[in-house]
Amino acid sequence: MQRAGYLLPATLTGCLWIKGLHPSLPGWPCPLRALSGIPCPTCFLTRATTEALQGNLSSSMQWHAFGPVVAAILISWSVLAIQQRRLMPIAIHTWHLIAAAVALISYWLVRLGLNFGLGMQAFPVY
Repeated sequence: MQRAGYLLPATLTGCLWIKGLHPSLPGWPCPLRALSGIPCPTCFLTRATTEALQGNLSSSMQWHAFGPVVAAILISWSVLAIQQRRLMPIAIHTWHLIAAAVALISYWLVRLGLNFGLGMQAFPVY
């Protein structure tokens, strides 16, 4: 039997695309926001990604600035994984993860400062 793990990225991307078509499909609420009322660094990122996968970049950016980036990464990962028949077609180094975490946390801190410090609407209201 042939291994088909390389199809996982395309499956994940497809599921998010379908979620964008049908936003009423269930998802997982953010536990930090549910407990504290404060959105976490990835709050609204799923919605932003689904909007970007639908081609709605403006709406995606209103939810989370990283939505189009995540959508592009998912599409690229899906294509490369299928082409190379490997789940991880390129190596991910520690510095990649650190850079992504720093960018995400920096963006989150700016949004927190704008929203709770200056009273500006930096997080979507739904």
